[in-house]
Amino acid sequence: MSSENSKIKFFANVISRCIKHPKFILVALSPKRIFNFFKALRTEGMDGVKLRYKYVVNGADWREGEKIRNALDLFPVNNDGKERSIDEYEKLSFNLPDSPEVSIVIPVYNQFDYTYNCLRAIKKHSGDVSYEIIIADDCSTDATEHIKEIVSGIKAVRNEENLRFLLNCKNAAKHASGEFILFLNNDTQVQDNWLRPLIEIMNDPKVGMTGSKLVYADGRLQEAGGILWKDGSAWNYGNKKSPAGPEFNYVKEADYISGAAIMIRKSLWEEIGGFDERFVPAYYEDTDLAFEVRKHGYKVIYQPLSVVVHFEGVSNGNDVNSGQKSYQVANGKKFYEKWKDVLEKENFDNAENVFIAKDRSRFKKHILVIDQYVPWHDKDAGCKCTYMYLRMFLKMGLQVTFLGDNFYKHEPYTTELNQLGIEVLYGDYYRKNWKSFLKDNLKYFDYVYLQRPHISSKYMDFIKKNSTAKILYFAHDLHHIREKREYEITGDVKKLKSAEKWKKIEYDLFSKADVGHVVGSFEQGIMQEAFPDKPIRNIPLYIYDEAPEDIRKDFSQRQDLMYVGGFGHPPNIDCVLWFGKEVMPLIVEKYPDIKWHIVGSKATDEVMALASDNIIVDGFLSDEDLAKLYNSCRIDIVPLRFGAGVKGKVVEAAYYQIPLVTTSIGAEGLDDSMGNMHVVDDAKEMAEYICELYENYDLLKEMSDAGKLFIEKYFTSKCAEDILRLDIDL
Repeated sequence: MSSENSKIKFFANVISRCIKHPKFILVALSPKRIFNFFKALRTEGMDGVKLRYKYVVNGADWREGEKIRNALDLFPVNNDGKERSIDEYEKLSFNLPDSPEVSIVIPVYNQFDYTYNCLRAIKKHSGDVSYEIIIADDCSTDATEHIKEIVSGIKAVRNEENLRFLLNCKNAAKHASGEFILFLNNDTQVQDNWLRPLIEIMNDPKVGMTGSKLVYADGRLQEAGGILWKDGSAWNYGNKKSPAGPEFNYVKEADYISGAAIMIRKSLWEEIGGFDERFVPAYYEDTDLAFEVRKHGYKVIYQPLSVVVHFEGVSNGNDVNSGQKSYQVANGKKFYEKWKDVLEKENFDNAENVFIAKDRSRFKKHILVIDQYVPWHDKDAGCKCTYMYLRMFLKMGLQVTFLGDNFYKHEPYTTELNQLGIEVLYGDYYRKNWKSFLKDNLKYFDYVYLQRPHISSKYMDFIKKNSTAKILYFAHDLHHIREKREYEITGDVKKLKSAEKWKKIEYDLFSKADVGHVVGSFEQGIMQEAFPDKPIRNIPLYIYDEAPEDIRKDFSQRQDLMYVGGFGHPPNIDCVLWFGKEVMPLIVEKYPDIKWHIVGSKATDEVMALASDNIIVDGFLSDEDLAKLYNSCRIDIVPLRFGAGVKGKVVEAAYYQIPLVTTSIGAEGLDDSMGNMHVVDDAKEMAEYICELYENYDLLKEMSDAGKLFIEKYFTSKCAEDILRLDIDL
């Protein structure tokens, strides 16, 4: 769509909203807003205008801002212009370690009240990180001269002559002894847990520099990483928007990070030679440093969990025509001349393709993953599978965007994905406007990964109409088979009708997708027969790269039975009730003290009623506690009587190398010939086998060892990637 058509369409949407919602006129069409929109049109293009409009529509520009502003932890700054003597400040004490992780360099010229509050915030919010503070005093004439009288445990480097910002930083950095150097403006106040997330980013040896999310004291966003355009001009991405927006809260590459709060490896700083002195006294030195970091083979990464409030303008003012700020224009020209070849190759024309400019993903393939909600990977098999494949896509080098159909920011799961580098689309705006978002941005996606029939049926036709991306549909399991089997067990006619409904939906989705994904050879055979000319891939349900440590192989030191499965899933309720009533009593006859641990969230009243001296309903367990249980029980039981797809609990048993007794439904679609599992469907025969196996320690160990081989053969990242690469071209 041309730029002019895009403008016409945008303003048509605004007029339409005003007609439908007259009160919106009072919100959106004030003279100030109209002025700001036209200003944004000139400086940020239509992408910037649309983003600003998004927050007006949802009231996020004031509601979220107010919420975030109230959450900021700020020390009051003296703005009355009166200089206070050093005696009026309370003393601060820092530890000065011999080998700090981080050297925090704070360049200072007067403005002692800001410096003092900057130090107070560091002391309050830096957690357990080992750091040193270096005050780079550029010939201050206020209380800064006497800072060590009230602040102990810091290094104060006072220049003999005024060096100005860039040279002041370089001089102070010579005194740094940390592995990382962090430059922090004195007109900042760091927020809770700001420092550790930066170090966690730097733990990746491919990262050379990282930086914080900068916000204004009024709660608005100053910058979520910077964008450089082909002409050398720069954007503080997200400026004056809500810092809570999804697009500002995932770890990503950035063209540059503002020098108000940046961390760089000391070794790399020295290798580069620090800030380029052609940019003396200040401005563009941080942007240039980011380009140098990439030139030396490292990444520049934005870390949204590190939040720093920046009182912008205190250090150097805001007027580009006077003072130190005036060098911004001149240095912009120098920067362009130095890097114009790189800019021409890697960057876009001004304000174009913001969606892929914001995270430097121009040269990556993009995949949009759609599922029911952000995966609760510790709660159920389907979510765990989705989570593992999201990580797999990242490992393959794809840029990943996730859309959860409920658009809710489930925590801690959303932040976990954000920290992996996945943009998660959440919030009221995306819930109401997902179609317009996809219309605008589907052009950037090479692949769309749709999951589950009840979710995919909502999006399939829209995506096919508005995109040329290859669509991969992952069924998780074939719902119509599961529901038909439940009918065969229960005789519930509603399940039969439901199975017929789901079969039509599922076959329609497979017919429209370019590639079908299933788990297990059984369902692959069904769908490949139905669609002989379409790729139907049997993908691993789970992906493992490392075996668990310290598996207890002496089974005489273990005891009891276990079962794992969430009870929001009807087959799990049925199988637990069946085993508890039909099988467990037969086992207890021989082993009166044996216990069966039932693990899983959302246990129903019927399941809870099974609890006894022999049946322990543990409910939900953390991954850590579950691993301990796997390593202490002798046998895992998966007594499913109906269901579909590969069962996560069966694969997980093999991963934890615990011998497994299951049914033909539990083993369906898997290789049951490797010796890690025994398949039996009859209640009496199952009880007899468990009793025979329970004290056969040699066979138990053989089954345990076979589980490890089973995982290595079928459920590694190589297995998954080999299949994915059949249809994803990187």
